[in-house]
Amino acid sequence: MKHGMKRFLTLACVLFAGTGAAQAQELRSLCPDRPGLGTPACTVDRGHVVAELGVVDWSLDQDDSTRTDSWTMGDLLLRYGVTGDMEVQVGWTALGAVRARDKLAGTISHGSGIGDVTLAVRRNLSHPDGSGFSAAVMPYVTLPTGGATIGAGDWGSGLIVPLSYSLSDSFSIALTPEVDAAVDADRRGRHLAFGGVIGLGAQIGEAVSGALEFQALRDEDPSGHATKKLASLSLAWQPRGDLQLDAGAVAGLNAASPDVELYVGITRRF
Repeated sequence: MKHGMKRFLTLACVLFAGTGAAQAQELRSLCPDRPGLGTPACTVDRGHVVAELGVVDWSLDQDDSTRTDSWTMGDLLLRYGVTGDMEVQVGWTALGAVRARDKLAGTISHGSGIGDVTLAVRRNLSHPDGSGFSAAVMPYVTLPTGGATIGAGDWGSGLIVPLSYSLSDSFSIALTPEVDAAVDADRRGRHLAFGGVIGLGAQIGEAVSGALEFQALRDEDPSGHATKKLASLSLAWQPRGDLQLDAGAVAGLNAASPDVELYVGITRRF
């Protein structure tokens, strides 16, 4: 665990410290995956890397008997442009922690550990810079490298189809349908999950953008079927062309969803 954190911190310092070399070619506008619930259709420029780091993420889920606080720190996504319209991705969470309090008994339990590894390929089909009508397909697989606290316990996979359309220079709409082979709650085997995200993006200023999104996800776990419904508001600031800082909030809209989630993150292109 300690060695894993040291390796992660070393990588993070290399990725996010310094100013970077001057670009030898004209690059498209920075188009990160974060923040928000949806997935963009744009891809990374060929031969370049985009590193996206969720610095800290906190969520709360409670009912009459239990309160559960969950944190993730160091949620890292690396994206590499293989061609002008295709990228490969690897994602990993350095640390996750969960604290559960039984309101009736007054007892507290907690755990922590690393997360699973996610591998993905995104192939853009129209406008890889995300302008106009942009579409992509993105198959992915998760590998059970994480611990019991935030790891799924078995492999999973899925397909995401990001779609977006620019209404004007200031506004855009996006749709992200997906279908997943999600890992069962007992950590063995898989089941069907499906849903999507719809969102409205706005360019608030020269360097600031925001998005309002809604998500519905149907999970047909053998232990019990449920539909999560979420609403999200996020903001992003790009002080320069290769750097973005972001923050967001997510609210659960029904009993099957976590009550609230807050997060901040950073993106850098190399």
